[in-house]
Amino acid sequence: MACKTPSVVAASLAAVVTIAPAVAADQNTAATVQTIRAATVQFEKIENALAAGYIPDPSGRCISAAAEGLPPQLGAMGIHYMRPDMLGITTTAPRVDGNNTHTDFMNPSILLYEPQADGSMRLVGVENLVFEKGWRAAGNTEAPRLLTRSWDRMADDSSTAQDEAHGFEPHFDQHVWLVGLPEHALLPFNPAVTCDHHRPVSQGQ
Repeated sequence: MACKTPSVVAASLAAVVTIAPAVAADQNTAATVQTIRAATVQFEKIENALAAGYIPDPSGRCISAAAEGLPPQLGAMGIHYMRPDMLGITTTAPRVDGNNTHTDFMNPSILLYEPQADGSMRLVGVENLVFEKGWRAAGNTEAPRLLTRSWDRMADDSSTAQDEAHGFEPHFDQHVWLVGLPEHALLPFNPAVTCDHHRPVSQGQ
C-alpha cells in the first residue's frame, strides 16, 4: 500500500496511532460546528468543490470503521475530497509527505461526502491534516488542537501487516462532523455516516 497513492487517512486503534479523547458536547462545540457549516455551505454542491480545486481520493474508497477492522458501530468517514495545495504535498512515494501547517476549518483542506441512494453526494464533514515533520519544523512542540481536543496522531508501525497511516508519513488530523449527534462532532468516525450506497468506479472508467 505504501507504494500506491493512498486513501486519505482513516483512524486506527493500533498502538502507534494516538486517538484523542472525545470532547464533551457543549455550547462551544456546537457553535464551532455551526460556524464551519456556514463557512462551507457552498460545498454542499460537489461541483463547487471540484471548481475550487478539491479532488476525490484517488483510491475511490469510502472509508468505514468496519472496513478498517474497527467496530461497525463507530460508523464511517465517507469519501474524501482534498486540496493537494492546502495539504502541501511534496511527494507521493514511497509514502505521501508534505509540509503544510494549514489548520483553518473555515477553509478546510479536506471535505467529507456520504454517497446517497440516488447517486448524489452529501457533505457530512470537513477535515484538516498536517504532516508531523513539517508541523514541528515550523516550531510547534505539541499537536494542533481544536477547542480542547488535540488532533489525532497517525504513524505506521512497520512491524505490523496493517498500514496504520494509510501510506502517509506521520501526521496529525482532525475531523469536524456537520451531521449527527453533538458528542460525535470531533471524533474520527461518525455513526450517522455510512458507505452503504457507495458504488466504486471500476478501473479504466
